[in-house]
Amino acid sequence: MAKGFFITFEGGEGAGKSTQIARLAAKLRAKKYDVVVTREPGGSPGAEAVRHVLLSGAAEPFGPGMEALLFAAARSDHVEQVIRPAVDRGAIVLCDRFMDSSRVYQGVTGGLDPAFMRALERVAVNGMVPDRTLILDLDAEEGLRRAGDRRGAGDAPDRYEKETLAVHQRRRDAFLAIAAAEPERCIVIDASGDMGAVENRVTAAVFAALEAKLPARGRRQAAPA
Repeated sequence: MAKGFFITFEGGEGAGKSTQIARLAAKLRAKKYDVVVTREPGGSPGAEAVRHVLLSGAAEPFGPGMEALLFAAARSDHVEQVIRPAVDRGAIVLCDRFMDSSRVYQGVTGGLDPAFMRALERVAVNGMVPDRTLILDLDAEEGLRRAGDRRGAGDAPDRYEKETLAVHQRRRDAFLAIAAAEPERCIVIDASGDMGAVENRVTAAVFAALEAKLPARGRRQAAPA
């Protein structure tokens, strides 16, 4: 591909984004694609410096507006230092969370003004809108159970996992609303059931998107294994 492809993974806590990204990356690399795996908050040196502040809850006392500004600053660095250069050189970028998480976590459940959130997003993303966004959809209660299972013994829930089930349900609804509003970009993936079944759904969605982008002569390579 002359220009790369930017894919983001979104969804609530415990939906299995990291697992599915790792499995997809392995399949893409087996097809000889240049693949960059990254995450938010973080993904670049500047953004990783902000990650602990956000996930530890250190910024929480200052309100969702402060958190949104920190996310935007981290995202801007991430885009310019990692994502844009990778896409420009022809890589496939797989990112665990991106702009839709801010729309949901700080915008919808944080109660921030939509105009403020749009302005922050516009500056932070600077035109780097994902080519495809996979929203891993899972019952909120099941997601919290999975998130608890993956934590080590004695580890406390992070800033977002600790919130009430009602808040997590609102976030699920908000992600689905984004998907309904932007069907050309967003694909909802059923994240229930075993990881293998979810992997098959993710693989089918991504390779179909790549096949649509590639010229006809490259389509044999794009087919999933």
